[in-house]
Amino acid sequence: MSDYTKSTDFASKDALPSGNAAKIVKGTEIDTEFNNIAIAVATKADLASPGFSGSPTAPTQTTGDNTSKLATTGFVQAALGALYPVGSIYTNAAVSTNPATLLGFGTWSAFGAGRFMVGLDAGNAAFDTAQETGGSANAIVVSHTHTATSSVTDPGHNHTIGFQNHTIDQNAGSSALSKQGTSNTSTASTGISVSTSISTEGSSATNANLPPYIVVYMWRRTA
Repeated sequence: MSDYTKSTDFASKDALPSGNAAKIVKGTEIDTEFNNIAIAVATKADLASPGFSGSPTAPTQTTGDNTSKLATTGFVQAALGALYPVGSIYTNAAVSTNPATLLGFGTWSAFGAGRFMVGLDAGNAAFDTAQETGGSANAIVVSHTHTATSSVTDPGHNHTIGFQNHTIDQNAGSSALSKQGTSNTSTASTGISVSTSISTEGSSATNANLPPYIVVYMWRRTA
């Protein structure tokens, strides 16, 4: 873009004495000035929807300015830097490129390999410190006990045996019923023994303790 600079100092001609040839404005001088003006105008951007080329510059506005002022690359970088301060986590589901290359600022390191993120909970000792780690991908049975109660009632029992007594008349060669009734055996227990077993529940295996997940690239800004 060219700036217009006068080739002729027309005002100085007024101070020259009459008869001085330099006091006269020449057509070539006027023609030169118009040509310079035409070149300067042709290389200026239009006010309405201008199309710039090269590397134009503009004032960098204050971060957070939400007016219709032009946003420079410096403004954009400052805004992104405010969005991703040191300690921020950047994630990407497809691109593994370091965010320093993608965003153009900061020092970033790969973060949280093989781990889930969870919100800080000051009331839970497992989650009350930033970057605290814990848990296991493998299924682990938490220490616990089972209670089983078995009871067997065997008070003992007996058996009843019926009987009949006969009287024999040896002379007549005959017998006659003299007594009949029942008799009980002595009481005894069966000796039955009962055992109780508890079946195994749950599983314990590598990577059997994971909730549904999706893998992404994670980076943490360190500087």
